[in-house]
Amino acid sequence: MALFLQTPFWGIFLSITTFVFGQFLFKKSKGFFLFQPLFVAMVLGVIILLIVSQLTNITPAQSYANYKLGGDILFWFLNPATVAFAVPLYKRRDILHKYWIQIFLSLIVGMIISLILIFGISKVLGLSHTSLGAMLPQAATTAIAIQISANVVGGQAGVTAAAITAMTAILNAVLIMALGDKLVKWFKLENNPIGIGLGFGTAGHTIGSAKAMEYGSVQGAMAAISVVVVGLVVDIVVPIFAKIIGF
Repeated sequence: MALFLQTPFWGIFLSITTFVFGQFLFKKSKGFFLFQPLFVAMVLGVIILLIVSQLTNITPAQSYANYKLGGDILFWFLNPATVAFAVPLYKRRDILHKYWIQIFLSLIVGMIISLILIFGISKVLGLSHTSLGAMLPQAATTAIAIQISANVVGGQAGVTAAAITAMTAILNAVLIMALGDKLVKWFKLENNPIGIGLGFGTAGHTIGSAKAMEYGSVQGAMAAISVVVVGLVVDIVVPIFAKIIGF
């Protein structure tokens, strides 16, 4: 058993098993937001790793390191999955051509405001340097955000920051899954497919984009655009902003 826990098969097995269990709960609960598969897999995975560390007399950090041997293999597939967002974008490129100035300006301005708010709230709450660095890129989809936070914070603390970033990105998606329909009504976006798509994609990333596609092809394409554009903006702006505030 101990040897199995030190192989990549352990991380792959744990990731897939917890996700499938999350899918089962999500379907049985008829879409209850707290049973969103990614959220279930994250919480249950952490609990299992803590239990394993206790049973095998190793530190939680070592237990996580063993898991990452396989987890990193699965993580590799996030990159081509992110690139796949170009497909719905290409299909509705007519919308992008028509409104590209409004789309890009709104996403860029929103991203900059988000960074300023994150910095201000983090200071008010007294978050640590590592936590602040982890929060800065959380507007991007997970595959992009964790790489940026790890590089911004750097060193061993960068590993911790990447884990925090992954958690915040997934929580963003869970909240959008839970509140998305209500937010559309509150902000009176029913007749604004571009606004719906940009909102879901920016706040909910991959899961938000899937939710946007339930509304229509235009909304799905706009969500794909927001995931791609926000990822690019975060990749460029966050390292610069981080240096300005002292990283």
